[in-house]
Amino acid sequence: MPPKTIKSALAEALDDLSKADFEKFCHKLLDRRQEPRVKRSKVEDKSRLQITDVLVSHFTEEGALQVAVEILKEIDCCEEAKPLGKTKSSVPRFSDGITGHFVDKHRLDLIRRVSNISPILDELYDNEVVDQEVYDRIRALPTSQDKMRELYRCSMNAEKAKDIFYKILLANEKFLIEELVTKK
Repeated sequence: MPPKTIKSALAEALDDLSKADFEKFCHKLLDRRQEPRVKRSKVEDKSRLQITDVLVSHFTEEGALQVAVEILKEIDCCEEAKPLGKTKSSVPRFSDGITGHFVDKHRLDLIRRVSNISPILDELYDNEVVDQEVYDRIRALPTSQDKMRELYRCSMNAEKAKDIFYKILLANEKFLIEELVTKK
């Protein structure tokens, strides 16, 4: 039997909740203060499968998994959270421990191929990976390749910054990241 996808594991976990716990889950999802926030219209009167789709579309599969586990623990549904904590993604998280961090390993491909840097840069700024001065300097550069080079030069010195950058890339450049993961 093939391993469960994150999306199917999320759907199963939500399906296991009682009606009251599902309502608590939805309430906590709307009450989250971290970005991206979920709009009330995306959650109210939605089925468990629709909420699964909302989670994945807002947070990516990896992020949806983390958010769901966090909320389930907050509403004292730790038993439902346990199987989700063991669910594995088909895309490696950050580093394989041998060849180093994903964003370092694929630096050249990312510089060459990431073309829409603006939303990525906005999220890096929101996550305090870059400050206003670096943000403005990168935005002023003429090409996406120049912007990516400067981003690497100024901001990719800490593992946490690389982790955040990877998550943002996964959300904004999913197909490119998946292609690079499978690249030998």
